[in-house]
Amino acid sequence: MAGAIIENMSTKKLCMVGVALLLLQVLAFLVGGLIAPKPTSYVNPVAMKCVDIRKNHHSSKWFLPWGKGQCKSIQTFDEATNGHIEANDIVFAAHIPNSQFEMSPWFQFMLVVLQLDIAFKLNNYIEDNSMVNLNVSVAYRDDLKEEWKELASSMEQRKLNCILPVEKTVANEGRQYDCDVIPLMELGSVSHKYYLFNIRLPVSEKKKSNIAIGEIRDLHVVCIFQNGGFTMVWFAMKTFLTPSIIIIMIWYWRRITMMTRSPVLLEKVIFALGFSMTFINIPVEWFSIGYDWTWMLLFGDIRQGIFYAMLLSFWIIFCGEHMMDQTERNRISVYWKQVGPIAFGSCCLFIFDMCERGVQLKNPFYSIWTTDVGAEIAMAFIIVAGICACLYFLFLCFMVYQVFRNISGKQSNLPEMSKARRLHYEGLIFRFKFLMIITLACAALTVVFFITTQITEGNWKLGDLSIELNSAFFTGIYGMWNLYVFALMFLYAPSHKHYEDGHSNDGAGMSSGEEIQLTTTITHIDGPTEVYRLAGKEAQE
Repeated sequence: MAGAIIENMSTKKLCMVGVALLLLQVLAFLVGGLIAPKPTSYVNPVAMKCVDIRKNHHSSKWFLPWGKGQCKSIQTFDEATNGHIEANDIVFAAHIPNSQFEMSPWFQFMLVVLQLDIAFKLNNYIEDNSMVNLNVSVAYRDDLKEEWKELASSMEQRKLNCILPVEKTVANEGRQYDCDVIPLMELGSVSHKYYLFNIRLPVSEKKKSNIAIGEIRDLHVVCIFQNGGFTMVWFAMKTFLTPSIIIIMIWYWRRITMMTRSPVLLEKVIFALGFSMTFINIPVEWFSIGYDWTWMLLFGDIRQGIFYAMLLSFWIIFCGEHMMDQTERNRISVYWKQVGPIAFGSCCLFIFDMCERGVQLKNPFYSIWTTDVGAEIAMAFIIVAGICACLYFLFLCFMVYQVFRNISGKQSNLPEMSKARRLHYEGLIFRFKFLMIITLACAALTVVFFITTQITEGNWKLGDLSIELNSAFFTGIYGMWNLYVFALMFLYAPSHKHYEDGHSNDGAGMSSGEEIQLTTTITHIDGPTEVYRLAGKEAQE
């Protein structure tokens, strides 16, 4: 009878495999921490206050903050008042990036938010629930001598969330409000070199447009994008890891099909996990360098969601198959109570993502965070997802505890056996428990990864050595999942070593040392490992 590699491989070889995987894991963290730059960067130009002296304010004219064709501008709104320039004649113009730089497809995405510098005035202060109306036009070009081409334009409304840190008195006039950033737009690709933003704040007493929003002094157009250097490291990791997982997946399934029995559920879900890992690994992002694929962000979210749904389901099934008796296991329908909520949650997150990035494919200015209802729904989704993730981890810990207790109980009910065979089973169970602990560690590191990347984006400095934390977590966790899936398919593949069932229980004829191989007394249960068959043995047998 053939067992799995995790059981038939000698301790020495198994330790060598473990050390190799550990070194690769450390290398994955070091690649992000020492080689890759931080994942994102930003530019924060202050928009130039251009003056549109035309009567009808035709939208066909683009206002440039600098360079050839630079607009006529003012420094302050007091200057506009003295020059009898109306608020509707002011156009905030910002060029992305700054002069002498270019945007690149390696930046992958572009998130634009606005930061308003608003001063307090007694006769013009920000009222509660104030809204700011923005007439936004965005253009692009790939050469400084080219004409600007319109990319998108829209009339948008955003809520002002500002707090004055001092009392509203005459003495405090001119003090700055503390305002939240205003989401403006998001592009799923950066296919052009230069971008131009023209933003108007149309004022209308009749329509109550941009009334009671304070005295706006400056407008910052903050553009956030992925670092080109990090993108190159990320693409290189994907390109290297993809063939590794594909090769081990094909090798694993070939060994499964060579067995005389049919694959059991556990072997099928391990293969499905490898397939989902391959799906997220395939570096289709290389095409985004040459093509304007704005849907890549949405496609990346979908791939990641499929992988995590498969991973969460695998852990449930992996534990469950080592808890149930043979009459209950090997049926996916048994796990509908556990896998069903995972599938439902994944569908909800998919719908939420479609409501955000799906709509942005048609309207890049759309954001679910721009309205009170949308922001509350989005925040509720995030909170519920965080709570569910914590509950899932606790439930997984409980299932692992149940597995350990079940195997220990079944082990004590086995017939009397020789010392060598008893040590053999103890070694197999220890290896299995160690793998389960590694699984819990992977799950815990994932939780830590999400929390830390949401809280801070910083770096540690050790003397002259700078370690990028976020980059290290991104590459380290990504490498960890690949190594984990690789290890599962390698260790749970059927071993090429076969043994006859006629071996006696007293261990006669067995070689000594690390290469000792023993067979199971449970020959009527099919499964990938002896621990699997042991867990399915009836208690009364």
